[in-house]
Formats: sequence, structure tokens, C-alpha cells
Amino acid sequence: MPHSAPLTAPDLTAYLARIGYDGAVAPTRAALNALHLLHPQAIPFENLDPLSGRTPPLDLPALVAKLVHSRRGGYCFEQNTLFKAVLEAFGFTVVQMSGRVMLGKPEEAQVARTHKVLRLTCEGQDLLCDIGLGGQVLTGPMRLVPEIEQPTPHEPYRLDRTGEIWWLRAKVAGEWRLLYRFTLDETWPIDDQVANHYVATHPASHFTYSLIAARVLPKGRLALLNRRLTEHRLGEASVIQEIADNDALRAVLAQRFGIEVEDEAWAKAAGNIAG
Repeated sequence: MPHSAPLTAPDLTAYLARIGYDGAVAPTRAALNALHLLHPQAIPFENLDPLSGRTPPLDLPALVAKLVHSRRGGYCFEQNTLFKAVLEAFGFTVVQMSGRVMLGKPEEAQVARTHKVLRLTCEGQDLLCDIGLGGQVLTGPMRLVPEIEQPTPHEPYRLDRTGEIWWLRAKVAGEWRLLYRFTLDETWPIDDQVANHYVATHPASHFTYSLIAARVLPKGRLALLNRRLTEHRLGEASVIQEIADNDALRAVLAQRFGIEVEDEAWAKAAGNIAG
């Protein structure tokens, strides 16, 4: 399977400026931790392309143009594809895998593999990396070790394992919430294309009818679902705000999430928001 072209030096420089990273470009745990925290604070999760009827391209030049040079974000296939290229530019060897998102579902639920995650080894540790999960995105890599609580700069997380299946949970408001399950089987860019097409176009995909945006804050998280904005503050009660109309909604996207979308695309997206 041929590999895509690597991230160019100018694109890497632009990416590091976008996220505010000024450390060494080397495959160290310190660099990995910093990248994993800075990326989801700077580059928001959002689904405006499928909501406006567009399947987002996954080639590296398109991702750099959208996520680095524009005031836009993306979802897991975009975010983790770009992040993989960045990590490889740092000197890491990265394997991509796929997961089944289980938020709000029982463990036995049959859901498709529609989530992209990454795996790498750093300083002798096998790690899970994922900056594409939206409102509960990891803010640090996780050791691939089951049944131990692992701290991150935000909430604690835990990996469990049943046979070949791994389960990722986050501790939110004192309870463990299942996020997704995955196996360590390697996937390929063609797998991303198939899942990306489904997520962006299938009528059953909530990305085609619900506006979703998320961004990590230094001490919390921002989450937008349609016209409801929630600010989660670490150790405090969440603050919920209902957005009055589409003009106010567009302003919230720009001011709170750093997302600016073109007029035509916004008109299409706003018209497709459920409710």
C-alpha cells in the first residue's frame, strides 16, 4: 500500500504556528504530550462540510488548506489524518486503526467503524493517540495498558480489554462513560475513504443533519449541538446557553470556536440543522 506524500517543511511550520507549539521537532514524549494538548485547543472539531452537503477531502494538501490555513476544523478522519502526518514529520512511526463510537450506547450495540485513531511507540511505551473525538477528545496520549485510571490534562480516562477488543472510557462527573471500542488491527487510507463517505453522506449519519462543534479550553471544554452551547468547566457545573437564531449561531462559531465558514456553505448548513 503506497503511503501519501509527507508533510512539507513549510506546512509543518504553519501547523506548529497554528497550534502554538515552539518546542523541538523530535520524537519525544514531551513533544507528543504538547502536540496532543495544543491541537484540540487550536483546531476545533466540526462537521460543517457534511452538514452543507459536501464530503470533506482527506488528501493532505486539502487538510492543510482547511485546518491549518483557514479558520476551520474537521472531524476524526480529517483531524487524525493531519495529526498522523505531523507525528511522522516529528520522526514517529504511526499506525492508524478504526473504532466504533459507543457514546450513549450499550456495550453490545452493533455500530459501524466510523472513527479513526492512531497508535505509536514512544520512549518504550505503546500509546493510543486521538485528537478527533469531538466533545470528549483526549488531551493527552494514553498508554495501551488495560484497567488503570490514566490522568490527562483534563478528565481521567481508562482502557479496558476483552479479548482483542479495547474499550475507552472517560470519567465524567464521577462516572465512567464509554466512548468507543477498537482493535489494534491496522487500517489504510482506503478504509478512511469508505467510512468518510458514509459519515458525510448517509441519511442515518447525524453529521448530515446536526451541527456539531467542540473545542478544548485550558480548564474545560466547549460543545455545540445544533443551537445549544455547553461550556464544561473542570470541577464546576456546566453552563448551557440556547442560541437564538442562525446569525447568533454563526457568531458563536466564529467567536467561541474560531470557525469561519463561507456564506454559501453556511446557508446550506444552517438550512439542514435539525429542529
